[in-house]
Formats: sequence, structure tokens, C-alpha cells
Amino acid sequence: MPTIVMAKQERPVEPILKKKAFAFLEKLSTDDTLPGLHIEPIVNSADPRVRTGRVDDGYRAVLFKISDQHTVTYVFHGIWPHDEAIREAERTTLKVNPVTGIAEIRRVDVPSPPSDERARATHVPAAPAEPDSEVPETEVPAQDSLLAAYGLSAADLVGLGLDEAFAQRAMQVGEEEAVLALAEEAPAEWQGLALLDLSTGMSLDEVKERLSLDLEVDTSGTEEEQLIRGLQHPAGQLSFAWIEDNDELRRVIEDTDFAAWRIFLHPLQKGYVDRDYRGPAKVTGGAGTGKTVVVLHRARRLAVRPGPPRVLLTTFTRNLADALQRDMRVLDPDVSIVEGMGQRGLKIAGIDAVARAVLTDAGRDIGPAVEAVLGVQTVEVSRRTPPDAWADAIAAGGTDLPETLRSPAFFAAEYTMVVLPQRVTSAEAYFRARRRGRGVALNRSQRAAVWAVIERYRAMARAQGTLDFPEVATIAAAHLDLVAESRGRPFDHVLVDEGQDLTPAHWQLLRALVEPGPNDLFIAEDAHQRIYGQKVTLSHFDIETRGRSRRLTLNYRTTQQNLRWAMGILDGADYRDLDDEAEQHDEYRSARSGPTPLVLPCESLAAELDQAADLIRSWLSEPEPPAPETIAILVRDRFQRDRVVTGLAERGVEVRAVDTEAVRSGAPVVMTMHRAKGTEFTRVLLFGVRDGSIPASLKEYDTSEADRNDALLRERSLLYVAATRARDVLAVSWSGRPSALLPERGV
Repeated sequence: MPTIVMAKQERPVEPILKKKAFAFLEKLSTDDTLPGLHIEPIVNSADPRVRTGRVDDGYRAVLFKISDQHTVTYVFHGIWPHDEAIREAERTTLKVNPVTGIAEIRRVDVPSPPSDERARATHVPAAPAEPDSEVPETEVPAQDSLLAAYGLSAADLVGLGLDEAFAQRAMQVGEEEAVLALAEEAPAEWQGLALLDLSTGMSLDEVKERLSLDLEVDTSGTEEEQLIRGLQHPAGQLSFAWIEDNDELRRVIEDTDFAAWRIFLHPLQKGYVDRDYRGPAKVTGGAGTGKTVVVLHRARRLAVRPGPPRVLLTTFTRNLADALQRDMRVLDPDVSIVEGMGQRGLKIAGIDAVARAVLTDAGRDIGPAVEAVLGVQTVEVSRRTPPDAWADAIAAGGTDLPETLRSPAFFAAEYTMVVLPQRVTSAEAYFRARRRGRGVALNRSQRAAVWAVIERYRAMARAQGTLDFPEVATIAAAHLDLVAESRGRPFDHVLVDEGQDLTPAHWQLLRALVEPGPNDLFIAEDAHQRIYGQKVTLSHFDIETRGRSRRLTLNYRTTQQNLRWAMGILDGADYRDLDDEAEQHDEYRSARSGPTPLVLPCESLAAELDQAADLIRSWLSEPEPPAPETIAILVRDRFQRDRVVTGLAERGVEVRAVDTEAVRSGAPVVMTMHRAKGTEFTRVLLFGVRDGSIPASLKEYDTSEADRNDALLRERSLLYVAATRARDVLAVSWSGRPSALLPERGV
């Protein structure tokens, strides 16, 4: 039975052909001699291995057949209309790069054969294709060459494995935009990525390591054997995916966008997926760099090991957890996804749902853990404390409280960051508690006044039989620690996505869910996307990732133009990761180019709605319009969301508000910037980015300069998250004065 290798598609399979394409490849993987397939060579083709096959009367597939002793491998290059497929087959080759050993698909110029030869050909193609167009090269002085400024020469690039002509052109590049344009024309994907890395100042040795170009090239064996090795090279797998079965084949054909990202891994990503760690490990990276992809693949790899082991994949919100579960089912429908705690297989759930499950499983045995955290034993743990409880506690118990501390935001943070992590249950313990990083100093009398409010908060919640979410997570962690010796831990491996948003209680719970050891915790985070809670440091919770922490810097989602604009929002702000190390945002870059973000100021809300309606209509009326549901309007809050939905409906544009449910097809969507976390769209309009809307009022954080600065940091992150949801086109509008968070070059 032949093996199928999918080459990354320059043009996705057209929707009307997907079923036929799957049927063709399914038959091919079973028996390539079936007469209905019409697998035929092309006379006078540039590569004798090239074949075409019949998909239907009007379309043919272009493939490369590699025969090695008793095995046959077909590399699927794509589907074209009949005559175009013949021309593509005539001028396309599959060769091994002699420097790197990587397999590469290339187009070459093929002269037209004599008419008598063409008459004898198996097919009679149309006139040969014109040679690939060349971008005129402008001579750039050596001192203005981007790569020369880093001490590189064309010989260095050729020595790395880049084509000589491509290397010469690369040395002529003097600006970032030109680098992007040239990288998109690279002879092979890995060569374009190498150019992008070098253009940021990365050394040749660093690029070799990132792309596994430092591997020794094996030139033994036949050309076919070398081709197979070239297709399996880590950098080769940027462009080629080995299909294991028909289910995977169907996913590649039917779920083109997701499959392209989930199956074709960067060698650096693949290294994080496959590596075994002696303890907790962490991968960081900006929006769209593929952190979630790494987490999904790694969760799958661990979950299918013999046993199988008990694996938990978790994240901050239910929406993100639901998205992870949907993506995992696309990635591998055969992975055993389980519901219960401690079951063998893969459990995917939000972290607060995991905490609730621990309490549910504990039943009446939860009492000792509640006493350890709150100082009073109870088993009433099923109801949640309402959001306004801190304001009520301040009003009832804050008689001696200084005016500057009468803030629900201050108390929520103090409780979450100081009281619960240290299991403080008395005033004396609170007087001794460490308040590291809180930003406002408290003397003994002030601590006494604060503790009086905390006691009132707890008493009111106890009377109503409620707990808040941080309490639930802390109690769950305490329970697991208390029963660990007798019952063990519920999981063998725990993976965390969007770790930057988790609270101390969450980290204590995560530490308690799995015994310390090899591959115990794997964390993905981006400090730039922290839009909830306070900053934490992992080492404070016995989670040490230093030495096992790596960074992803290549953005796969959005264009360089959109990324540059979004990064401008973060300029001048101090971001630190979960290891308390400074985050740099000038190292991120994209392999894609596109239009400059649209900046659309308006004089009034009515004018902004008029403009939004016109913009959406223009997007939907493009010659090749995007699917309506891939257009999103992102706003600061639900009130603004509902106002936009109504305003656009009045202007004849039907859009759909999205809250907790998944995005459905059929209409553009309107959602809050918080809800947009974890999503992506082809076109995004950030609506209402005005002064007074974002940042939202920070008066609640006036307790200390540190609290206010941290709240402002989260507002910046929220706008950054919203801007990075756009794959192709980003537009930004406001009425009145623009937000102070907008990048200077974007206003």
C-alpha cells in the first residue's frame, strides 16, 4: 500500500473538490494501479518522478512517485484544472538540497518540446508556462544591506543551504518590508524562515540550531532513499506531512486551515512537543506564535503513550477549554478524551472546573481542607460568592479602614495574592504574612482594619454557604495535598495553556494535581496577553522552570504589518514572564505580509457606525469574499457589543453577538475583546477605541501606584490581544478622542 505525503498547499483544495480529492487519495493509498486513478507520467517533464492522476473529468492531481525497493511513496503537490496540471507537472521537481539534505519542491523553466515529440506525449498540454516573474533588484549599497550590517555575506547564506540566486537577492535587501516580500518568494519555506531569522540579527549557528540545519547530511543510499530522508528532515516537515491513515487524510483535505498549522510544525515547535523534561517546563511567545499548537501536540503525544497515562490539559476560561477540545478532536479524533478526574486518557477542562471537580469528588471529606484554608470546617462548597461581596464587606466591616483602602479591587487582590496562598486564618497570622509585590505598605493598625473586612467577608459568605473561585481552587489544592500520601495524585502529566492569567490559587492547585517528576507540568504563557489577575512568579509555588524555558518568536497568524501595529501598543511598558524575567517584544516577527492597518477616526458614534457598516459591506463584496463568520468586530464591553449589533442592524448589516457560545457560520460576529481571546479572524475591526472606553476607568486601582500601573498594563494587553486576532486585515475606529493606548504611528 502506497504512503501519502502531503506537501503544503500553495492553493487550498477548492471546496467543491474536497470530497473528490479525498476519494482519489483514499484509493491511491490503497492501490495505485486502480485504472480509475489514471496515474500517468509526463513526457519531457523536468522530474521523471512526477505523475498526474485523474480527480474528475476537469481536474488532475500532481504528484511525485518515489519507489524504494518494496515501498511506494506519493508526494501530493496539489490539484489543478487539467491543462494547468499538465503544465505544473512539466516544470516542477522534487529534489534534495545538497547542503542541508532537505527535500524541496521547485519550479524550473522547461522549453517547449518539438511538435512531433508533443504529439507523442501521453498528454497534450497547453503552451508551457512563462518563467517565474523576477522582482527587479535595486542595487543597495553594502552599508545599507540589512544582512551585511550583521556581518553576513552571500557565501554565508549559500553555505547555510540557500539558493545562490536567492542569497544574492537577500544581500540586496535594505528594509524590513523588502525582507518580508523576499521571504515569501523563497525557493523553499525553510529558506524564507532562515532569511527572516537572519534579518533580526540571529547568528548562523542559531539559525542552524532552530531549523535543525546542524544535522549531518546522510548521502548514502539511492536517490529515492535520500528523498525519503529529506521529506523526514525536521525543516522538511515545515512543508511535508506524512499521512498515517484515512482519518488524518480526511482532516487534511477538509480542514485545510487548521491542518496546515497543526500538522506542519516548525522544528523548534516539534522539539518542544517531543522532548522529555526532568521537571516543569515552559514555552513562551507572543500571540500567534503557536504556543497552543505545541501544547495540543504535546498533550496528544503524552496521552497516546502506553498505559495510557492520566493527562490534564487546562486553561483559564471555559471558552478556551472548549476551543482546545474542539481543536484536539480535529488534530486526532482517536485520542481518548475523558470526563472524570484521575481517569486514564486526556481530560480537557478549564482550571476552575477542575477545582470544582476536586471538591465534588471529595464530598464530605472536604471539611479538613476547608478548615486549613478558612479556619472553619464546613462542607457547604457548591455555591459561589457574588461579585459585589467585597463592596458589602467594606461597607459592613470597614469602619476603621483608611479611605485610600476602601477599594473592592484592593481587597480582591490582597485576598488572592496574600491571604489565600499563605492559608492565613487569623489576624496574628495576617500581621506576619509576607506581602511581596503588593505595592502598598500596611502598618499594624492598617492590617488590623483590613483583616476586619476580610473576616466580615468570610462570615457573610459562610452565612450564605458560598465560596469564591480562588477559595475553591485553594481548598482543592489543600485537599489534594492532605490525601496525597494515601490516595496519590490524580494526574501523571498536566499541561497549561495561557498560564499568564492564572492566580496563585490556580498554581497551588496545579502543583497539587501531579507528583513532581519527569514531564509533570508543561506551561505555555505570554506575559503580553495577561488580561486577568495579578502578576505571579512560578518559583513561589514550588514550580521551577528556569533552564527549561524556551521562547517562540515567529508569528504564524497575522501579517508583519498588523503585528508591528499591535506591538506598538506595548511600547514603553514593562512586562515580565512567570519566571520574573523581562519580556522583549521587539524580537517577534511574522512570515506573512499584508496591508497596513486601517485607522478610521470619526466625529460621532453615528458616523462610526455608518463607517463600520460600509466597511463590512465592502469586505463581503470583494471578488473573493471571506466567509462572513471570519469577520469580527471587537469592542471593550457587552454594553458596547449590543449597541453595535443594534446600530449595524439599523443600517442593513446583520451581525451576530457572541457571548459564551462558539462562533457559528453565516454572519459577521461582534464580541468583547476579552471573549476574543483564543480566536482568529481574517478581518477584524476594533470598534470604539476611544478615550474613556479603553483604558477603562482605573479609579478602583488608586490604592497604590503599583496597582494602578498593573491595571493599565492589563488594559494595554487587552488591546494587544484584540489587535492580534486579525490574520489579514486590521481596522481601528473611534469617535471623539482616540485612546491613549493606541500606538503613536497608528493614530
